[in-house]
Amino acid sequence: MKPERTQAIVLRRTDYGESDRILQLITPLGKRSAMARGVRKPRSKLAGGVELLAESEVLLRPGKGELMVLSSARMVTFYRQILADYDRLQFAYEVLKLVSRASEHADSSEWFTVTKEVLAGLDDPSTSSALTKAWFYIQYARLMGDELSTQRDALGELLRADQTYRYNVGEKALVPHDAGDITANHIKVLRLLAERPLHVARHVSGLSEYLIVVAATAHQHAATD
Repeated sequence: MKPERTQAIVLRRTDYGESDRILQLITPLGKRSAMARGVRKPRSKLAGGVELLAESEVLLRPGKGELMVLSSARMVTFYRQILADYDRLQFAYEVLKLVSRASEHADSSEWFTVTKEVLAGLDDPSTSSALTKAWFYIQYARLMGDELSTQRDALGELLRADQTYRYNVGEKALVPHDAGDITANHIKVLRLLAERPLHVARHVSGLSEYLIVVAATAHQHAATD
């Protein structure tokens, strides 16, 4: 295994021994585990580069087995505004936990992009947290191989603009319903969030009135609970 210099976001930190930590990182290369030796010492040069809610540039060297050794770490971006809002902070931690768990079963370089997009969205007070949550849940389901269809209903029929729908948990799909709360406009938002990065969707106007239903639908489908 060769040394790797890459961007990284810390998903989890576990204290080890008197001054070390085992880090679980998500990177553009996939998930990595690394030993950060002496990082808990007061004058550690690594400490500032392995904070939660931050993106860092790290150098990883081969260690024992799959556990690499963190040789250097430099913080690139700290998403400090998340700390000012309890709900955003809690969701940020939830995302780190979900990505940590999901990438054990479906390791992909895309997890890094998704995590970075979510942290940037939560860090921007002008970006609706409902939009960020909806986008994350849609991308989470996709990366887990369970993408929500925004083209066909549970019976395989094309979704119609003149029909309302409800999300059916058992079918994991939209089903026609005369009193459904999902309209053609909600479906357009779902498609937007499925097909575009969050930093693009954040600048699309007219989404706010649809986000409560869209976020609830995305969360139900992702089945993260």
